[in-house]
Amino acid sequence: HARIPPERREVKSADYMNLQFVVKRFYDTSVKIIPEAKNIVPEYPKWFEPFVMQWFNENDDISMEYLHNALEKDQQTGFQQIAEHCLFSSSVIDVFTQLNQYRDIIKTLDLQDPIVIEKYMKRFSVTILQVLLDYANAIRRTFEHADGQDRICSILMNNIQQLILNLVQLYESMGGAQLEDETKTMLNDLQKQLSDVLDELSATFVKSIEPTIRQYIEEVYKQLQQIKGGNTSEQQKGAQPMLITKPLLDYLDQKITFFANQCGKTVLERLLKESWKAVISDLEKVIVLSPFSDSKHLLTTPSAIIEDVYRLLFGKLDRDNDRNLTHKQYQILDRSLEDLKEFFHASGQGLKRNDLEESLELQSLKYALSLCTQTTDSLIKTFVKTERDQDRPELEEYFGEVSIQVDILTDSSSGEHKVTVKVVGANALKWRTSGMFRPYVELAICGPHLSDKKRKQTTKTKSDTWIPKYNETFHFLLGYEEELDCYELNIAVKDYSFMREDRLIGLNVIKLSQVCEQGSWSSWVPLGSHINFDDTRLTILRILSHRTNDELAREFVALKSARRHKEEV
Repeated sequence: HARIPPERREVKSADYMNLQFVVKRFYDTSVKIIPEAKNIVPEYPKWFEPFVMQWFNENDDISMEYLHNALEKDQQTGFQQIAEHCLFSSSVIDVFTQLNQYRDIIKTLDLQDPIVIEKYMKRFSVTILQVLLDYANAIRRTFEHADGQDRICSILMNNIQQLILNLVQLYESMGGAQLEDETKTMLNDLQKQLSDVLDELSATFVKSIEPTIRQYIEEVYKQLQQIKGGNTSEQQKGAQPMLITKPLLDYLDQKITFFANQCGKTVLERLLKESWKAVISDLEKVIVLSPFSDSKHLLTTPSAIIEDVYRLLFGKLDRDNDRNLTHKQYQILDRSLEDLKEFFHASGQGLKRNDLEESLELQSLKYALSLCTQTTDSLIKTFVKTERDQDRPELEEYFGEVSIQVDILTDSSSGEHKVTVKVVGANALKWRTSGMFRPYVELAICGPHLSDKKRKQTTKTKSDTWIPKYNETFHFLLGYEEELDCYELNIAVKDYSFMREDRLIGLNVIKLSQVCEQGSWSSWVPLGSHINFDDTRLTILRILSHRTNDELAREFVALKSARRHKEEV
């Protein structure tokens, strides 16, 4: 049978299935009743095993065709609910009607051979996997074109959730925990994949309404800006947080009320979770960290933020110089978070308080708020101390190297530190220019309590040489207030020009803590294109970039956001 092509077989797999039922009835009525046969596993199920497997193969194609017809019918009717109390459409029922029929046929075989049963359940699981994943992918594609159609989006998400529930019921009816390990793993993984699809759809929907959420958060910011300092009554203090968030909460209430009526509890919970994440993240981006007056410039990837800050500092983006909030305004924003938590908790009908409090988005926002109230010195100290080796310049391609010697002398009586830096020379500088090349080395000390001290010094320029020799020595004085691990030396090589801005060739950072361990330190320092940042240090940069009237903050952000210029050839 197996060697004959399917189209040339005179006896179809369905006929063999019917024959197996005939053999089963004969066995049950004529063989099984014999005492000697009661504890013996019958042989006939093994005879029919290849024909049953062929039946599974044929039914895979039938199942997929049935699935596509069910989805097409659903689309033609606009994904209507099958009943008032059922929040999903007919295609889910149609798909599982077919799968349940196959399960019933297998169970009706009433096989006495556990090995054959395991093989059939494993093969049936493959069919389930193919059908349900194909259905989920079809729902994904439909969802992409349902933007703005809230009712259809609700039905599609409900369909996936009902798919998961029906899969669990099918799993239990197949034997559940008694199934063979590989089959259990396959079906459990399928459930996880479907759950991930539901998470994806929920996130996609919330992302579609996020521009509107962001508009309302811009309104929150405008309301905050109206609140000035001065005496405020206790009644006013209590009302202010609610007033600034009222338009946002009204919009969210309208959306969530609709979904509470249109979505199952599990789907609603996912939408609430994604909405919470979007609201809190946008509060951080739009109000706390954004230095831009136009929210379209809000960028999320680290490389984009670096480029963004760089462009901002050199006047290539518009900025609202009054974007920074006062301490009182930050306090009001912090109190308004309690109103938002109450809204999403919904007196126990929404998200759990603990889940809200421990969400990464809220932790990030609270940390950003705590940083916003710190002094510039404190922020620079945190920035320097949290720098790790992987945050140093990207050196997959380096642009030369600089020979540096550093010595630190600490006054035993005052505790002040004297940092002596000798720039010996540079080597293999990678820079092409159409004019004269005049490289020089710029040294900048970074850390707290430096506002009254000299922070930046430069060597003399050398003309038309890519291996310049300097042999120049510089001194930096540091106070006694902090340990040396709060300070670092920034090294940059630049091309001088009288007529235009000097061009950055490459840079690097030396932490003074590594110098302190040895007392004296020297090395060839490779030059990278820019500094890398983790999330904490990116947050600090954004906060400092608000402080346009603070010379230390402006200088530090310019230093850290600098990146290699394009060559002029």
